Amino acid sequence: MTSSPNSRDSAWVLEAAIQTAPAADLQWQEQLNRLRPIASYEPETQTWHACLGALDLAGLRLLQTLFDAARVHGTGVRLTPVAVPAHWDGPVFTRGPEVAAALEAQADRGRPLGQLPLA
Repeated sequence: MTSSPNSRDSAWVLEAAIQTAPAADLQWQEQLNRLRPIASYEPETQTWHACLGALDLAGLRLLQTLFDAARVHGTGVRLTPVAVPAHWDGPVFTRGPEVAAALEAQADRGRPLGQLPLA
């Protein structure tokens, strides 16, 4: 599902992040083979990232692959609700009041108390 710019304002996705596990060459190649088809790699943080916009069969398979990789390689998966990234053209979740509050709190992380957002 591709969203229009206005509907993207009230939508969100789950960002799944998996920290790269220290590994020998063979184990690193196994991580690459398992995660490269479903996630992008950020070398600066040594983290794999994937977006999830629906809990359908494809979304469940993505989560299962991430959690399996984390278990096998001794690392973990972090799931964070985020505003829809500009590059994302997949399905999105509709923002409810609780998720909206979580997204706003996430966006405010690191901003000093009392400082208004620049928008």
